[in-house]
Amino acid sequence: MNPHNRKNTDMASKQRTSDMVLKGPERAPHRSLLYALGLSAEEMKRPLIGVVSSFNEIIPGHIHLDKIAEAVKAGVRIAGGTPILVPAIGVCDGIAMGHPGMKYSLPSRELIADSCETLALAHCFDAVVYIPNCDKIVPGMLMAAARTNIPSIVVSGGPMLGGDLDGRHLSLSNVFEAVGACKAGKIGEKELTDYEETACPGCGSCSGMFTANSMNCLSEAIGMALPGNGTIPAVAAARTRLAKEAGMQIMQVLAKNLRPRDVMTPAAFANALRVDMALGCSTNSVLHLTAIAHEAGVPMPLKRINEISATTPNLCHLSPAGPDLIQDLHLAGGVPAVMKQLAQAKLIDTKLVTVTGKTVARNIAGAVNRNPQVLRTIANPYSPTGGLAVLFGNLAPRGGVVKRSAVAPEMLVKTCTARVFDSEEAAIAAIFGGKIRKGDIVVIRYEGPKGGPGMREMLGPTSALAGMGLDKDVALITDGRFSGATRGAAIGHVAPEAADGGPIALVKTGDQIAIDIPAYQINLLVSAKELQARAKKLKPFKFRVQTGWLARYQRLVGPADIGAVLQ
Repeated sequence: MNPHNRKNTDMASKQRTSDMVLKGPERAPHRSLLYALGLSAEEMKRPLIGVVSSFNEIIPGHIHLDKIAEAVKAGVRIAGGTPILVPAIGVCDGIAMGHPGMKYSLPSRELIADSCETLALAHCFDAVVYIPNCDKIVPGMLMAAARTNIPSIVVSGGPMLGGDLDGRHLSLSNVFEAVGACKAGKIGEKELTDYEETACPGCGSCSGMFTANSMNCLSEAIGMALPGNGTIPAVAAARTRLAKEAGMQIMQVLAKNLRPRDVMTPAAFANALRVDMALGCSTNSVLHLTAIAHEAGVPMPLKRINEISATTPNLCHLSPAGPDLIQDLHLAGGVPAVMKQLAQAKLIDTKLVTVTGKTVARNIAGAVNRNPQVLRTIANPYSPTGGLAVLFGNLAPRGGVVKRSAVAPEMLVKTCTARVFDSEEAAIAAIFGGKIRKGDIVVIRYEGPKGGPGMREMLGPTSALAGMGLDKDVALITDGRFSGATRGAAIGHVAPEAADGGPIALVKTGDQIAIDIPAYQINLLVSAKELQARAKKLKPFKFRVQTGWLARYQRLVGPADIGAVLQ
């Protein structure tokens, strides 16, 4: 039984979870081991606060998290707690992109959640401060927070500053697109080198509204992080101060016995989705929010996302949808300014409690939109509907997700000719080989959670098309995923996936596929009779991996429409 599932009224007894390893003669062996860590008797009188840091030397967004963790620990000590540092793993999606390493990215989310649960419950922490920054690490930690229901706060490492090349802001997505431009002969190798050497100037999560920054902003919106978490740059002193504040605030969260499930309520998820739509977050946010909601016991059907999107204006066009970066959103007022605009339109619930100990209304009371060019007003949105859409139809009976705000107007409604590939590698070879033409839709299948396995992000194909100037003429659809850095008519997360016999497995090259994003529709223009005939000839899927963690993962993972959580 999880000792942290007790009701709030239990705090009246003044007993702590850490008493199970600290109190009584029978715990002398436990205390002896804690003395071996260098802890003093005084420190053992205080609450034990787990500080989960995903610091490592392979992810640019995490290279500085040792400093953030020290700031959190200082804050915990200031407020009277005893911080205990423990690790979490992470995968750099950018470095893992475009090769078999990407198969490990999404599965790592489950390992992170499981390991955080293990460390917290095995060592009887009274509360936990989670320090993620990039892609799967943020949702993995939020899943653990919801699952363990220990008083928790998330504080990220912050976004990377944008690069600068001849006065132009750059982010990682520009480098991926430059590869396509180079292949198409639009730029030379010297220009490509200029891009790669300048786009990522230092530590932090990549500077556009990609998955990492999407989830760090949504951590704030859902109430599990302090204001500023999503946008304060990694290199700013304010980021260090925020980490100290998080360390101090966790003691208040503990004193009030405020649990993650007290914060992550259905209304809080609705708030997060509103902010998601206003910002134009990564399509991966759908996958992760559904997984976090699953752990919190909150239903989140994909059709609910469309209902919220239909009534939420898109207020930002951050990279890759536009030229602005996260640092620009921060200077414009950050997530509090976004929520203030939504609150004025009565689109979010401002009465909800957050880890600040205050309501949403109090958190955003002083927020100001300092740059309506970056953060548009409700009266002047980029579009009256949200940045994401979930498409349904005979090709995606349980949904497929597209970043509507990053789709060119001429691609919102279009009928395309299918070019079918059974792997990312085959698709990108065809793109670079000049075999994809205007009016095509690239179908990449058997890349879903089970089929991949691991539901690879495919920034390579989308950025190649963008770099070659085809993003306004060619669509993509896959049962895998697209990076938050993707732009264009890229429809991912198609469910059921091909490995489960979904309709995407029945598509043939030359078929016509009708896209209607405003109507939330994606349909294969093939008769039901013909599809039934194709289904009878479909061979059962054979697992691609036979050993190691991925072999277990592909047998246990659920479908994308419920967050690709393990079953």
